[in-house]
Amino acid sequence: MKNILVIGSAGQIGSELVPALRNRGYSVVAGTSGRTPMPAHLADGPSAVVNLMDRDALAKTVDRFEIDTVFNLAAILSATAESKPMAAWDVGVNGVIGLLELARDRKLSVFTPSSIGVFGPETPHNPTPQDTVCRPRTMYGITKVAGELLSDYYRSKYGVDARSLRYPGLISYVTPPGGGTTDYAVDIYWKAVENGAYECPIAAGTYMPMMFMPDALRAAVDLMEADASRLRHFNSFNVNALSFDPEGIAGSIRRRIPEFRLSYKVNPLLQGIAESWPDALDDTAAREEWDWKPEYSLDEMTDIMLREIAKRLGKAAA
Repeated sequence: MKNILVIGSAGQIGSELVPALRNRGYSVVAGTSGRTPMPAHLADGPSAVVNLMDRDALAKTVDRFEIDTVFNLAAILSATAESKPMAAWDVGVNGVIGLLELARDRKLSVFTPSSIGVFGPETPHNPTPQDTVCRPRTMYGITKVAGELLSDYYRSKYGVDARSLRYPGLISYVTPPGGGTTDYAVDIYWKAVENGAYECPIAAGTYMPMMFMPDALRAAVDLMEADASRLRHFNSFNVNALSFDPEGIAGSIRRRIPEFRLSYKVNPLLQGIAESWPDALDDTAAREEWDWKPEYSLDEMTDIMLREIAKRLGKAAA
């Protein structure tokens, strides 16, 4: 891994992955749609307008920058995908096939994140095993299962170095929520700092796996840097970090904002998706095959989230 293209670099993961990779010494091209200005913190290195669905233009970008590794972060997240199922299929399946074909031709390594969305009601939930039933009830989950299978197919049939992680809900203060079922765990921090109260769309007692963004970035890079001879589960690894329900995160916030109030207005669509997902993940394979280990606890994450959001809102830190 030397010259890297990040597709979707202005999104939730990409906006933090590009700087993280550059800090590790890699040459990183920030690929964005071109619909909005390049974020200032990505403008200190090479960039390109990249559309995952335009295979010819993508190939030209790969050739121009002598790319050897692609992080494909283009996706339509779970809740949004339910209202735009065909668009989600195009990006999550057709886009992945096109990229894997390019990787086959140009000898590229490819990282395309998967998700806990691959699981469904029939999957064991606490903890969810590495190798288990994947029968999702959402279009997002279906595309992620297809992406895992396609990546393994191209790896076994054509030797493409394709790898992925099943991300839990990701929590970050850098980008706003983007249409995912777990986004309440980001929004709750913003509302806590803004007005000290939050109306939660997920019911009390609903546990889901979560991860602080610094851990998520490190997991992606560590996996792509891992010695392939150690790996068996290329597509895709469970990675576990945190697991909590809304009351758990509210309790962590109250350590800093004692007056914080949590109420509920459950969204049936989001709640149905949440109930089909795991409570926690068994990530033994990731720990054994490439030494995965999360670094942040819930309270450590909360302290950072509240402090950084307060800075962005111009308020005193809690």
